[in-house]
Amino acid sequence: MSKSSIEWTENTWNPVTGCTKLSTGCLHCYAERMAKRLKAMGQPNYQDGFSVRCHERMLSVPLKWKKPRTVFVNSMSDLFHAEVPEDFIGKVFSVMNQATRHRFQVLTKRAERLVDLAPTLNWTPNIWMGVTVETADYLDRMELLKSVPANVRFVSFEPLIGPLGNLDLSGIDWGIVGGESGPGARPMRPEWVRDIRDQCRSQGVAFFFKQWGGVNKKKAGRTLDGRIWGELPEASNLPVALPKAS
Repeated sequence: MSKSSIEWTENTWNPVTGCTKLSTGCLHCYAERMAKRLKAMGQPNYQDGFSVRCHERMLSVPLKWKKPRTVFVNSMSDLFHAEVPEDFIGKVFSVMNQATRHRFQVLTKRAERLVDLAPTLNWTPNIWMGVTVETADYLDRMELLKSVPANVRFVSFEPLIGPLGNLDLSGIDWGIVGGESGPGARPMRPEWVRDIRDQCRSQGVAFFFKQWGGVNKKKAGRTLDGRIWGELPEASNLPVALPKAS
């Protein structure tokens, strides 16, 4: 567990580490770069680099946190990766079911497996479920997400590397947009961001603009049309210290 610099969460919890590239948004994976550094530093969870690994000893960590937190689950992996056993996914959900004082944010690109396993999982209200959509080629992930009985369903349009066109956001509570960052970052056009923002607002979906990205994401910032967009879904029901829109 660690405090997170990710703008839409507070902490990260990684009972699973490692992943494999699935779609175009994975090209410059930040988690893969970070895993290499952590391995070089001797961090035990990354002794196998970015290979998918489940860490039983990490499961109980959120149960020890007394203060309510917003927690991004598996920032260094994908919980619904094919190499993560179903029983381990069940264990992760069991912890989230017990730690109801926390708000857990799960994000996946493997929407098909999510939908297959969703009926077997206990979706307590503190579990938010999201999918990544980086281009229009992957809008089917959003459609699959709509069938999942999570209290909050969200879409991370990050890294946004193409226009998305008309969106049907029915059944979606939250939209997050962010540009790619780091070495080789592909550009994100302002009109793509504005188009998603405007569609979120017209369809009653909370909009969160994370970053412009680029090689120097701090310099680029996260201001869009003169303001910070940090909206949260109305269905959120726990204390949180995330930034609000100005």
